[in-house]
Amino acid sequence: MFETATFDSMGTIHTRSRNWMLATFSFNASILVLLIAIPLLHPSMLPQVLPQMMCCILIPPVQEAPPVVRQQAPAAASPSEIVEGRIQAPPRIPSHTWIPTTMEPALPPGAISLGGPAAAPGTGCDPFNCSDTHPVVRQAPQAKPNISKGVMEGLLLNRVLPTYPPLALAMRVGGRVELQATISRSGTIENLRVMSGPAVLQQAAIDAVKQWRYRPYLLNGEPVEVETMIDVNFTMN
Repeated sequence: MFETATFDSMGTIHTRSRNWMLATFSFNASILVLLIAIPLLHPSMLPQVLPQMMCCILIPPVQEAPPVVRQQAPAAASPSEIVEGRIQAPPRIPSHTWIPTTMEPALPPGAISLGGPAAAPGTGCDPFNCSDTHPVVRQAPQAKPNISKGVMEGLLLNRVLPTYPPLALAMRVGGRVELQATISRSGTIENLRVMSGPAVLQQAAIDAVKQWRYRPYLLNGEPVEVETMIDVNFTMN
């Protein structure tokens, strides 16, 4: 009796275990079929499902290798021979002095050397030490002699009287206009300048004096240009 009961109980337990496993497998299989069938039957739901599935997939970030920084060794500072504006003595004196052992190349034909006795073209002598050449001496231009009014009055050949300006007559302006002029070698008036005098009378004085003529002033028997002063008086009657 006891063994039969045990057998029946164990057989019942095994039967229930198999039924539970079959039920669990069927449930899991049905869920798997639904997950596969829903995207096939409704493709429009696939873009909504994929982001939810991808959100759980963590992609590890790619770490870039840090750049390699190479530090350059600081260049050795050359000792300066000038400190605070004063030249310092070198730390050591070289034991050997460089002496050139090769000669300089010859100058091309026609070249002139400053250190050698080269001849200037066409003269046949050293341009810096030539006894055959003579320096050209030119006299500096002499200043025009300044002749007094009285002397030039004696050389005057033609005097033109000025015309009294009507404005000056209306304003009753009179007086003296002083001019400075250059008398050429032929006795004509050149470079006439006003030195002083009423403004309303100056142009009339210039127009008259421009027509004056002088005898040439002789210096050592040669006519020369001279500077002189000329006075023009305006007097109302």
